[in-house]
This record gives sequence, C-alpha cells and structure tokens, in this order.
Amino acid sequence: ALLLSCSLSRSLSRALSLSLSLALSLSQDHAYPADELMPLTCRGRVRGLEPSRGDVDDALGKFSLTLIDTLDTLVLLNKTAEFEEAVKRVLKDVRLDNDIVVSVFETNIRVLGGLLGGHSMAVMLKERGERMLWYQDELLHMAKDLGIRLLPAFNTSSGLPYPRVNLRHGVQGPETRTGTETDTCTACAGTIILEFAALSRFTGDPVFEAHARRAMDFLWEKRQRNSNLVGKTINIHSGEWVCRDSGVGAGIDSYYEYLLKAYILLGDDQFLQRFNIHYASIMKYISQPPLLLDVHIHKPLLPARTWMDSLLAFFPGLQVLKGDIRPAIETHEMLYQVTKKHNFLPEAFTTDFRVHWAQHPLRPEFAESTYFLYKATRDPYYLEAGRTVLENLNRFARVPCGFAAMKDVRTGSHEDRMDSFFLAETFKYLFLLFAEEDDLPFDVEDYVFTTEAHLLPLSLSMALRSDLPTTDNSTVLPSNDANFMEPIRSAVDKSCPRPAVSAVAAEDGMRFMQEMMELSSQQQKEQLPPRAVQIISHPFFGRVVLTAGPAQFGMDLSKSNLGVSRSKPYTGCSELSNAEFVAGRIALLQRGQCMFAEKARNIQKAGAIGGIVIDDNEGSSSDTAPLFQMAGDGRSTDDVTLPLLFLFHKEGNILLEALKEHREVEVLLSEKARDRGEETDMRRPNATEQVLKLDLKKLAKDLDTLVDLETFQEYLKSSIFISPQVLDPSNLPICLN
Repeated sequence: ALLLSCSLSRSLSRALSLSLSLALSLSQDHAYPADELMPLTCRGRVRGLEPSRGDVDDALGKFSLTLIDTLDTLVLLNKTAEFEEAVKRVLKDVRLDNDIVVSVFETNIRVLGGLLGGHSMAVMLKERGERMLWYQDELLHMAKDLGIRLLPAFNTSSGLPYPRVNLRHGVQGPETRTGTETDTCTACAGTIILEFAALSRFTGDPVFEAHARRAMDFLWEKRQRNSNLVGKTINIHSGEWVCRDSGVGAGIDSYYEYLLKAYILLGDDQFLQRFNIHYASIMKYISQPPLLLDVHIHKPLLPARTWMDSLLAFFPGLQVLKGDIRPAIETHEMLYQVTKKHNFLPEAFTTDFRVHWAQHPLRPEFAESTYFLYKATRDPYYLEAGRTVLENLNRFARVPCGFAAMKDVRTGSHEDRMDSFFLAETFKYLFLLFAEEDDLPFDVEDYVFTTEAHLLPLSLSMALRSDLPTTDNSTVLPSNDANFMEPIRSAVDKSCPRPAVSAVAAEDGMRFMQEMMELSSQQQKEQLPPRAVQIISHPFFGRVVLTAGPAQFGMDLSKSNLGVSRSKPYTGCSELSNAEFVAGRIALLQRGQCMFAEKARNIQKAGAIGGIVIDDNEGSSSDTAPLFQMAGDGRSTDDVTLPLLFLFHKEGNILLEALKEHREVEVLLSEKARDRGEETDMRRPNATEQVLKLDLKKLAKDLDTLVDLETFQEYLKSSIFISPQVLDPSNLPICLN
C-alpha cells in the first residue's frame, strides 16, 4: 500500500507539473499581457473590452494579474528558467499607475502578495547562486510602489480601508467609484496584515504594517462581546455591523486565517490570543460537526441560513494549523462527499448536499484543506481525495485553451473564465499534495502561505526593528528561534485517532453526518416553523393545505397584505417579461440558477407582492426532507418587502395540477392553516390576509406537464399526502406534511 501510495503520488505530481506548465504556456500564448485567460475563446480578458461582470472585474487592473499571481508557483515546480523569464517580463511590461479602480482586497492578496512571493523566490535563488544573479530587489520596489498606491484607501476614521482605490489617483470621489462606499466585508479589511507586514519588514518602512494592524485592532474591538463573533459586513466609518450573520465562509473567512497566520509569521502573541477567543466561539456556535452553519452574532444560537458556501472549505486546513484535527477530518469528509456527488464543490450547497448555487470557478479551498490534512496525518485517503479533484478537473473543466470555470456543476456547462487563483492556488496545493520531498526545490515549512498561497519566509519574524510598531502583548522571538513553527505534522494531537484509509470509513463518516444533519434540521424546525399554502377555492374549500418553508427575509405573513401569477422566466433570475400579469399578485417561480433573494428582487420589481418558489428537484417532499428555509445572498435584504414561501416538488405539483384544471384558483398564504369553520372569512380578504387568485387562463399554456381533472382527482385519492378523509366535507383541513 505504501509503495502504491508513493507511486501514485510521484506520477500525479509529475502530471500536475506538466499540466500546470501547459496551462501557464497557454495563458501566456493566448492572453498575455491581459490579466486573465478566457479559455473558451482563447484570448485575454482585458477590462473594458469585455462585458462587465460587476465586482468580479475589480480584481483586474491591467497589470498582467495571472503572470504576477503565479510567479512563486513556477519556482515551486522547479521551473526556474521560466520564472526568471517571467520576472523579466513583469519588470519590462507591467505598469502599476493605471487609471483604473481596483479592489483593495484582491489587489493586495493577488498582486502585492504575488510580487512579495516572487521576491522571496528570487532572493532564495540568488543566494544559492543558481539563477537571478542580476536581481536587485526590483520586484520588492514594485511591491512598495503598489503598497503606496493602496494606502489612500486606509484614510478613514476607523482605519478600515475603503473597498476600492484608483491605482493612479487614489481615493477621489463619486466619479471614480472610490471614497463613497460606506461598507466593507470583514475579510476585505482583515486580510491585509500578512502582505503589509511583510512589505514593511522587507523594506524597513513601518507605515504598511501600522495601517494593517490598526484595521485588525478595530475589527477586534467591534466584535460582539457576548458571542465574540464578528459579522460579515461593517460600516467603515461608524463600525456598525451592516450584516450581522457570522460564519467561517464568504465575507469573514480569511480574517480568521490571518489572525493565526499573523502570529505564525510575526511572532505576536496578541494575534494568537484573539484567534483562540474567536475559535472557541466558532466551535461553540457555528460548528455543528461536520457542518459549519452561519448564526446571528447577537443571537448565536439562531441559525442565519440553512446552506453553506464553498469558501468555508479552507477551514479544515486552518484547524490543522491550530492542531484541532478531529473536527477538521469530519468537515473535510462532508466536503468530500459533496464533491463526489457533484464532481465539484458548488458555490453553495444545502445541509443535505443539494446544490444551492451551482457555479464552481475552480476554487482552491478544498484542495488546500486536503493538502494540510495529508501533511498532518500522512493518510493516503487524502491522496485519493486529491486524485478525485484532479480527475474531475481534467474530465470536466479542461478545454483546449486551459481550464474553464463551471457555470453549472449539474449540467457541466462552462463559463469563459479562468481566474488567476486557479494557477496560483488550486494547482499549487494539488502539486504539493502529491509531491515528494525531493520534488520540491526548497522546504515549504520555512514559509507561511498567504490566503492566495503566496510564500512569505518565516525569517520575517526576526525583522522587528525599533521603528516598527509593537503592542504591549507582543512577543519578539530571539534570533535563534527563526524556525519556531514546527512542521505541520508535529502540531497534531497525538491522541487524535487517524482517519481510516478504507472506503468503510467514508461510509461511517457519511452515517455520522446524516445523524448530525437530522439533528440540525430538527433544531431548525423548532426555530422557524413551517408556513402554509392553502387552496380554498372550489372544489377544495381549504381542505388541501401544503406545507411550505419560510424565507429568512421579507415581510411577516401575519402582517402583510398578500396578493398571485407565474413569472417569465420561470426561474425569476432576470427581469420579468410578463410584469403586467404578475403585478399585484403572487408570482410562481422555479428554484435554481440564482439566489432566492435575487428572485424576490426581480418579482418585486415587476410589481408582485409575494412569491411561491417550487423546488426543481423532482420527487422532493416535505414528509421526507427537512424544512427548507430560504436564506439571503450574503448582503442586506432590507430592500425585499414581499413575502416568499417554498414548496417542495410534490407539494408544488399539487398546486400546479389544480391550476391546470380550474380557471380561477384561490390560495391563501398564512403562518398556519385555518379551520374549515373560518372558511367564509377566508374567502373575504382583510387587512392582514388576502385571498390570492391565480388566473388559469394566463398560466395554462405554460403548464405542459399537468394532467386532466379526473387523473388529478385520482391522484388526490391515492396521494400519500392526502388522507382519504379529505374528500369528506365534514372534516377539517388536512395538513400535507
């Protein structure tokens, strides 16, 4: 088994090296000097020449992003000649004074981090006398130039940076999209310290580290003192939490990562103390092994959503660095099961492993955690997990001009996109997973990986000078402790049981996760009770009550005037073409292709005053699946002023079949079903509840899968949802659950 593992590891590392070299070559041949490669059309993505992708494009600054982001990857692959040529290209062609607005966060981790990682590699090669003998810190000079261009973003009363800055003009005003923002994400403001501190210690200029520390201090002071958690979005002027959801995924992830890694890189105990306090709260409130579910910072026992985003997949790797291996193994196994089910980790997925948001832009986080767990345990099970990732990349994402992001993991459709982090991180971690020690040109344990997987040397811990800021609680390590960070494997709690190598262990883990998810779903049902969609028109008269899931945003049903029609497009993921039929009614929507909050905004814009989302997963029903709570999209949903309910596929089909057979169908949305004795009142809308009419004439032409009335009546008689007594008018309504 050991020989097989070594053979697998060696062959895959060589294959990865060749694949990465090919991908880099394709990127340079087809895209250079553009920021990114467009792998489907075989050309470079130049900002302003391609259709805008919104905030995603703020990572692009016309500074050959992919080239800079992959400099240290070339050295790791022992492609030193290619590295030297790449550095010369950067020095010759890249300009940093472009009149363009960029993301401070993305530019810091990708470009500044890439320049510093490249500088570290150039210095190492020069000291060995192997290559770069001509190098005179040119990449470092570029890094300082870029750091100076980012500094104006920190000119706020709080010290938290504006999210965007103009590379040439700094923070100007409304006409440049800079200086007017009021909010930033916690990760955006808290993922600066490694790069800025490294820049300060490489150059001897303390201003960068000082600004990064000030931002970290402010975030720490603004934590919720009872829960010791932070929210996802904060007002950069007042320090008020704009989004009070807390988790370890999007919006917060790398803030926690940088607290621990700042301690490792800089030797400052204060960062470790803060991380440990946060970590204890994460494990108390957010961690429901193997799940990691968002909570509210002021009410940490209340879940904020019932799905997880793919960015949290980095967390098991961080737990390895912390030395907390068991929960890392459990969460990683859950992520592995999701990956095997969908070939890739979807951008968001539910607690029962279904797709919530179907994109996958070739993110690195799962490969990262797989690498760290293998380093800690040396269990070949993680080599198999890595091989699964690699095979799926080659099978589903590889295209003639590179690797294309997955637009939908369910259909296998592609997006003309290959983010720079794919070569900087995803391939780097996969190569490190399979590489033997003699495959690597240097010892990676002498370095800290930034959140973009750039390599910063641990020797920076000795670069403290009297002119660099320190805090009362900081610890300056003596010079003979440069390698104070022990190899990752030694950090493992030796009493922790190792994960099993066999597939049997995976099955055991799966059963464990199912038990935990069932417990989780029970807790969720207690906290947010189901809602009801009641068909009250002839011939149902309120006897058919469909169990519906609530939304965690929008108006309270008990306080709303509600109103009903089917949206076009049915997904509700773009502006509606039949707004005149939807206005003043409840819109019917199909689940999928976009976030629930986006659907709500689109039907609200069309004039709808409510919505019913019907599950697209055929066969799903409320009697077999846990209550589904529709969550927001990670940003404020205060603008959503209409209620939204969710019906599983079978319950939704009952409603659709009723619509097929009756010209006028009346339904009632409520927090619970009414007794039949109140039937008369239900048919007369009042200030708190309104009968919603669905015009069959407008809808029937779209409902091409429905059956005739006789078949529908037989369906009701035999349905597992409907008790036979429902056909007796003397009985009360039967809840379908």
